[in-house]
Amino acid sequence: MKLAFIGAHGVGKTTLCYDLASRLKRQDRVVDLVMEVARRSPLPINAETTLSAQQWILHTQIAEEVAASAGGGIVICDRSVLDNYAYLVHSSGRQPAVEPLLRDWVTTYHGLFKVPIIEAPSFDGRRDVNPGFQGAIDRLIDELAAEFGVGCTALDPADRDGWIDTVLVESGLPLRPPQTELKLT
Repeated sequence: MKLAFIGAHGVGKTTLCYDLASRLKRQDRVVDLVMEVARRSPLPINAETTLSAQQWILHTQIAEEVAASAGGGIVICDRSVLDNYAYLVHSSGRQPAVEPLLRDWVTTYHGLFKVPIIEAPSFDGRRDVNPGFQGAIDRLIDELAAEFGVGCTALDPADRDGWIDTVLVESGLPLRPPQTELKLT
């Protein structure tokens, strides 16, 4: 099973990845995380990104998902190819040669969960803090998802504390660890 949090930068996807992994680990599940590859990019990211940088990010994302999926557990992705492609489109326009791969790859996710913008991003050393750029990426993700027919569960901005429960329920996973049944003799 492969799940991904999607959305613009600075919305809390990384925190959600760790929160979900923690809940699943308490259920004795095998979990692997694919963290946001853009942070490790040797090329420019954010508004200064280039086509080459975004191609590196997109293909590295796919490679890391393949490697994580080989472990046989639940893979949690901090981004997906869909939102990585949104950054590419924003910087360099549509790439018809990439879109067949993207359309095929999005079918490998068992669940995509759209994290809404609640506040402007804060600076962390890499993240762009321009709320206009953040909003443009958010809208582009929604447009691409609709155009490609990608089903996403939109997380309720008014229920931040319930987001992990929503992910678990939508994924068909239990909310709590199974309890060992005690036998009285």
